[in-house]
Amino acid sequence: MVNSRLIAECRTSGIPAKEGVMAEDIQAKLEKYRTAPFDARFPNANQTRNCWQNYLDYHRCQKSLTNKGVDIAPCDWYKRVYKSLCPMSWIAKWDDQRDEGTFPGKI
Repeated sequence: MVNSRLIAECRTSGIPAKEGVMAEDIQAKLEKYRTAPFDARFPNANQTRNCWQNYLDYHRCQKSLTNKGVDIAPCDWYKRVYKSLCPMSWIAKWDDQRDEGTFPGKI
């Protein structure tokens, strides 16, 4: 699965030899991106959990790579997915909650 692979890439992105290859792979996927692909973890039509999980994954990935001092480009996949699945009002609310320190998710 793409999401599992990207999570693994985020975790191992501290290895300089893989950064260039990984960035090229991510960039190629982002160029082909149209909408959220099928994710076997969320097989039903209701994509609320998928939206929520990709929002969390984006911010976790961003936090992890920023702490390592690595480029956060691999995290853009999650951002595109959650922006295509989530209503803008939810995203704005969650961003406000993160800024206020009241966000219910674990990032």
